[in-house]
Amino acid sequence: MHDPVARNAQSGAAAQHAQFGWFKSHREMAIDDITLVDRSLLKRAVGAAALGNAMEWFDFGVYGYIAVTLGHVFFPSGNPTVQLIATLATFAAAFLVRPLGGLVFGPLGDRYGRHKILALTMVMMAAGTFAIGLIPSYDRIGLAAPALLLVARLVQGFSTGGEYGGAATFIAEYSTDQKRGLMGSWLEFGTLGGYIAGAGTVTALQMSLSDADMLSWGWRVPFLVAGPLGLLGLYMRLKLEETPAFQAYSEQVDAREADRPGLSDMFRLHWRQLLKCVGLVLVFNVTDYMLLTYMPNYLTVTMGYAESKGLLLIILVMLVMMPLNVVGGLFSDRLGRRPMIIGACVALMVLSIPSMLLIGSGNDWLIFLGLMTLGLALVCFTSSMPSTLPALFYTPVRYSGLSIAFNLSVSLFGGTTPLVTAWLVSRTGDPLVPAYYLMGAAAIGILTMLTVRETAGMPLRGSPPAVENRGEAIALIKSGQPVTVDDAIPGMAPEAPKARPAVMIASPA
Repeated sequence: MHDPVARNAQSGAAAQHAQFGWFKSHREMAIDDITLVDRSLLKRAVGAAALGNAMEWFDFGVYGYIAVTLGHVFFPSGNPTVQLIATLATFAAAFLVRPLGGLVFGPLGDRYGRHKILALTMVMMAAGTFAIGLIPSYDRIGLAAPALLLVARLVQGFSTGGEYGGAATFIAEYSTDQKRGLMGSWLEFGTLGGYIAGAGTVTALQMSLSDADMLSWGWRVPFLVAGPLGLLGLYMRLKLEETPAFQAYSEQVDAREADRPGLSDMFRLHWRQLLKCVGLVLVFNVTDYMLLTYMPNYLTVTMGYAESKGLLLIILVMLVMMPLNVVGGLFSDRLGRRPMIIGACVALMVLSIPSMLLIGSGNDWLIFLGLMTLGLALVCFTSSMPSTLPALFYTPVRYSGLSIAFNLSVSLFGGTTPLVTAWLVSRTGDPLVPAYYLMGAAAIGILTMLTVRETAGMPLRGSPPAVENRGEAIALIKSGQPVTVDDAIPGMAPEAPKARPAVMIASPA
């Protein structure tokens, strides 16, 4: 006779597992539970995701690099500072809809698959950017010009709401546990490549065209390039296969469709992880947008530096950062995510003011040294965050949780960094305002990271272990190492330890 209490308990446990994905103790795990990652497929997935991300950030980054020119085209004013602030306000407006994009694309990615949604975000981003290149100037159509610019920016922002969370999730779920930091670092390698391509295009136009030609038609060129780039990115993303982790989860939950988690379940069960993600993204993106988006405008408007000269220095900094980013990903696998991120936050606390003093010196070499100092701190974030952030969430809600928390944080703190910093510098007249801003973000980053468990070398929450070959799988079974970050699913007490039986592994047929 079956015990109804036990049956109900088992039913509740099954439903709870559906909310969190795969969860077994080491002694329950069989060799067939372990995911064997196809190395060639992994390389294709990482390459396509990183290249697609580069194309997206070429589109998104061009706006920041050409902000001064856009101010003259779309916002009538005799004050260059007012024009810059108006342009950056339109830039920041796109971040207001990013959480909405995350709310839409995240659940779709958790329901229908990662790669389908990533293809959709690529199309929308390219369309929004291409449209900017077609908008007539204020002199021709008046207030309709900045209004259309705002609409195109909102399309960009909405699509970007599903981009980073999806791309980071995609790479993390394809990677092996031991190399997730290295593989994830290629995502930001692609971002930096996109930034460099955008900045290089703008700088080349500014150096080869007269001011009149740049204002007349030259500024449109980098936006119009988005059309063919978007088609190429769409082709690459449609060629990808779904991640092994998502496939395994889908097969498990399809038979219990009613148990699939919704947004209310995510906020109820994973709110701590959402808050941690917001804190980490804050320090990451404040540093990112301060250095890569605001600094070119700060050098031009506040410091009176030649516009093309400032952009060239930022490009040099990013060129140095690109190989260092991959090295940082490797170190994050060896040293751990916590030392990398906390170390970068401490560096910002100590070095932000000296860096801004160097940047304000007026000497080319000292400016580069100050920018590069901030760049080295940023590398620690860009190389380790793509593997740290997806590991905060369980498989059933990873795309949703990461997209919503990431974009909420970017909207409130990261994307507004250029606008708020420009306004504070204008109001106070203090050129060290960017340093104070970075130090405040670093303090939040340290406090947040102290609450985050180390995940380097561990399986993703809610996913089985992932290794390169059967030999590694057998070694993992024999090792007795933990195969879950958390001792128990949230809300369930950990089991009492039991004697671990001897492991029998059958020879492959």
